[in-house]
Amino acid sequence: MIKRFLLLATLLLAVSGTAHANSWWDNYMPDNRNVRLTSTNLPIVWIDVDGNYIDREERITARMKIIHNGDGTLNWADTVAHPGQRIDYEGYVALRYRGSSSYLYSDKKPYSFRPLDKPLEDGGVKKKVNILEIGKDNNWALLAPYADKSMMRDLLAFEVSRPWMEYTPQGRFCELFLDGTYYGVYILTEVVSNGKHRLNLPDPGLSEDSITGGYIMEVNRVEDEVSYTSKFHPVSNTGIRYLNQYINFQFKSPDYEDLTQEQVDYITGRIDQMESALWNYRPTGSTAYRDYLDMENFVDYQIAMELGHNVDGYRLSGKFFKRRDSEDARFKMVVWDNNLSYGNADYYDGWRTDTWIYKNNNTLNSANDPQLIPFWWYKLNTDPEYTAALKHRWAQYRRNNLREDRIMATVDSLAHVLTVNGAERRNSQAWPRWGQYVWPNYYIADNFDDEVDYLKQWLSDRIAWMDEQLDYDPTACLRGDVDGDGNVNIADVTALIDYLLSGDAASINTANADCDEDGNINIADVTALIDQLMGS
Repeated sequence: MIKRFLLLATLLLAVSGTAHANSWWDNYMPDNRNVRLTSTNLPIVWIDVDGNYIDREERITARMKIIHNGDGTLNWADTVAHPGQRIDYEGYVALRYRGSSSYLYSDKKPYSFRPLDKPLEDGGVKKKVNILEIGKDNNWALLAPYADKSMMRDLLAFEVSRPWMEYTPQGRFCELFLDGTYYGVYILTEVVSNGKHRLNLPDPGLSEDSITGGYIMEVNRVEDEVSYTSKFHPVSNTGIRYLNQYINFQFKSPDYEDLTQEQVDYITGRIDQMESALWNYRPTGSTAYRDYLDMENFVDYQIAMELGHNVDGYRLSGKFFKRRDSEDARFKMVVWDNNLSYGNADYYDGWRTDTWIYKNNNTLNSANDPQLIPFWWYKLNTDPEYTAALKHRWAQYRRNNLREDRIMATVDSLAHVLTVNGAERRNSQAWPRWGQYVWPNYYIADNFDDEVDYLKQWLSDRIAWMDEQLDYDPTACLRGDVDGDGNVNIADVTALIDYLLSGDAASINTANADCDEDGNINIADVTALIDQLMGS
C-alpha cells in the first residue's frame, strides 16, 4: 500500500505543471463542478463508481447508463421529468483510466471500459454490447479531448481515412457524468481490437495456416508491457542508422499471456521477414517486401498521418494487423491517436504545414526522444512505384472527401454537432481553458470559433503544400468519374442516370460527366461510360 501511494504521489508531481488542482483521490474532477445540463443532442453517459478511486492499471466495477434517443432527437438529463427515453445501455462495466500522454498531461482523463454481466466482485465476466449503434463488442474507450480544444481531431482523422482503409474505428461525441458530476464532452469509441464488428480476425491456431493469423501489434514505447524489439534500427532523413535507438512492438491481440511460444515466434518472425525484405530493398532490385505489407494500405496510412502532420505518427500507437495467409498474408495499418495532429503540437515541428512527418527522426533524435519512426517509411519512399502510388492515391483523395469544400464541410459538421445544443459551451464551463496554454498547444485560441478557424486555415495550407509535393493538378479531368470519388465504376453510371432524371448538377462533377467529350451531358454519355467500363 505504501509503495502504491508513493508511486501515485510521484505521478502527481510529474503532472503538477498542469493547471488542474484536483487529483486522484477525487477522480480528477473538473474545475467547475456545477455545470448544468438540461438537454443535449449528444448521447448522455452516466458512470457511477460510488466514490471509489478509478485506477490506471486495475479495473474496478462501475455502473453505466447511456441515454440516446436517436440522431436529431434531444436527450434529457432529468429522466424523472422525461420518462420513456431510450436507454442505449445500462449495466455494469469494468472501468479504468487509459492512455499515455493523454492521461499524464491532461486534467481531463480518458477511460477504458468493458461491459460486464455482473460486478467483478461477484465473478463478473465481460460481455459484448452494441453501443450507440457502433456494433456489438466488449472493448470500448471514452477519449477525453483536452489538449485538442476543437475536440474533433480524432474523429476528423477517422472520417478522412474511413473511405479508404479496410478498417477505421467509429466514435461518437457524448456528454459524461461521473458520480453525478458533469465531466464534459467525450468521444465514445471502439478501440482497435478483434471482434465481428471490428477487425474480425480468427484466433491464431498452432499449425499450418491457422498459426499465421490473426494478430494485432503496435509500434509503441516499451513501458511495462511485454514487447518485441526490432532487429533493425530507425534511420535519419538520409538513411543513416541510429545504432543506439530501437523500435519496439507491443502485442495487442491476442494478449501476450494468451499466446503460445510458437505463436510468438511466428508473428515476430513474420515481422523480421517483412523488415528484412524492406531493409534490403533497392530501387533497381527486388520488391519482395510487397509480399509482406499491403502497399495501398500503407499509402493510405501515410496520407492520413501526413495530412495531419501527426507528431506522434508512425512511432506511437502505430497499430497494424495480420490475417491468416489464406485470406491475406500482408500486414496492414490502422489509424488511431490523432489528438495532437492538424497543427496542435508546439514541439518536434508538429505545427508546421511544409514538412513530411515521416522524415522527422532528425528532429526527434536531436531532442533525445527514445521513440523514433521505424525505417519502413524512409525505405518505402525510396521506391518509385510506391511514391507513384502515393501521388495517384492523393489525387483520388483530393477528388473525393479531401476536396477542399468537402473537408471543410466535415469540420463544420463536427463543429455544429458540438455547438448546436451547447455541448462545447458546457465543456468549456467545466474545463475553462480558452486563452490558456494547454500542453502541447501551438496555437492558443480565445474561443471555439477561433480554434475551428485555425484548424481550417491549417488544413488549407497543409493540403496546398501536399498538392505541390505530390503533383496534384486540381484542373485535371478524370473522365467518367461522375460522382467525384476518384474512381470510375458502376456507381458513376448510377450517378449519371440520376442526374439525367433529376437535373441536379450539384450532385455530379459535370466536367467528368461529359464522357463522350461532345460538350453536352446526355444519354450518349451513359453509353460512352458503359463502353469505358467494359474496356471498349
